[in-house]
Amino acid sequence: MENNLVLYNTLTRTKEKFEPLNAPFVGMYVCGPTVYSDVHLGNCRTFVSFDLIFRYLLHLGFKVRYVRNITDAGHLEGDRDEGDDKFAKKAKLEQLEPMEIVQKYTLGFHDVLRLFNTIPPSIEPTATGHISEQIEMVKQIIENGYAYEVNGTVYFDVEKYVEKHDYTMLTNRKLEDMLNNTRELGGQDEKKGRLDFALWIKAKPEHIMRWPSPWSVGFPGWHIECSAMSSKYLGAQFDIHGGGMDLAATHHTNEIAQSEACNHVQPAKYWMHTNMLTVNGARMSKSSGNGFLPHELFTGNHPLLTRGYSPMAVRFFMMQAHYRSTLDFSNDALEAADKGYKRLMSAIALLDKIQPAAKGKSTVDIVQVRQNCYAAMDDDFNSPVLIAELFELVRYINAVYDGKAVMDVDTLTEVKALVQNFVFDVLGLKDDVLGADTDSMDDLMQIIINIRNEAKKNKDFTTSDTIREELNAIGIQLKDSKDGTLWNKI
Repeated sequence: MENNLVLYNTLTRTKEKFEPLNAPFVGMYVCGPTVYSDVHLGNCRTFVSFDLIFRYLLHLGFKVRYVRNITDAGHLEGDRDEGDDKFAKKAKLEQLEPMEIVQKYTLGFHDVLRLFNTIPPSIEPTATGHISEQIEMVKQIIENGYAYEVNGTVYFDVEKYVEKHDYTMLTNRKLEDMLNNTRELGGQDEKKGRLDFALWIKAKPEHIMRWPSPWSVGFPGWHIECSAMSSKYLGAQFDIHGGGMDLAATHHTNEIAQSEACNHVQPAKYWMHTNMLTVNGARMSKSSGNGFLPHELFTGNHPLLTRGYSPMAVRFFMMQAHYRSTLDFSNDALEAADKGYKRLMSAIALLDKIQPAAKGKSTVDIVQVRQNCYAAMDDDFNSPVLIAELFELVRYINAVYDGKAVMDVDTLTEVKALVQNFVFDVLGLKDDVLGADTDSMDDLMQIIINIRNEAKKNKDFTTSDTIREELNAIGIQLKDSKDGTLWNKI
């Protein structure tokens, strides 16, 4: 298996050759959603990006165990052990049990990712399903001298940790700056240091989700779940840890610290982070009123949207930006992506209608095209460059269909294989432009073409031209040739 893959490692801030710890096996952990509300587009961008990464690793022949967790306990409103429990608060608001909230939004999360055509992870563990593993990990961290218990709550001792380790290695921030940006401890605060964080939290009497532990009846801190579940399913050390860039400063920084304090090794060899979303150049957020949910994007039912876009057009739109680049949503950008997606699918549909020439008469170097596609993806999963290469192929397919270029039998076979590999298998796109029932569509279009031909025969050119123009307006192009009238999607 040839491997020329290079990826950007947040930990070293450089591109590195991808060399798995135990090739051809690859362990990849991605932080999943906190399922107390509808999944937002920022999450979707992250999971679609790692779906692309997962797909390409599989395509290269790696045997990937992809673990993506579900956070269904322990996530407070503040990332530093402050505020209400997100699940309890939402449960009270909707007058439901917390696990009803979890079930409702987990199902919704899966439904949205199914629309985006993502492959499910190999394992999708939940925080509540791994309480015992989290307790055992906290015990080990205490035994190793990196945590302390106060009144039933266990805190990670960052000051003790930094005596021998680099706490800020992932973000390259200065520890002094982090301390200056953290509030002073109040007289009632139990923590020894301002950067200390909770591994186990004693539950207040009104707290609904609680479990027994050696320290108190309580619940795990947010960070410990990922360390416990990643090590359980991928080992103390694994290959790739991923998530949104917003997780790097606190969640992933604390994951590295507690994992190393427990297991004496850094958890992941490569850390990968997706960038943020913006809307018309401004950061997307609920507070600024410019955020919208996936179903609003699909239906167009939002003040900022002029219309809705199909999940595949949105996935294509996401792939047009590199996963480490900011992705800016605007009506113009979505409209352009929708047209590009339809143009790609239209060209692919023409492959079954092309009559190939004799061998040795192709006017394209398909071997070079294939090499360019691999070179793009091998360069840190560069999907925008891959798409540009695929549109060179689109131009060639359209030229062949129009009789301006030649494609022989072998090249046609190679082109179909390349489309299957990179458009469908790697980019994860599928044709949802006119639905899946292609045979019925062909039959319907043949009826329309016959009506138009009859109009032309009767010199009713007004009707003939109207049919062509109306079809063109909905993305269907008619082409008259010596072999009759053919149709394709624009």
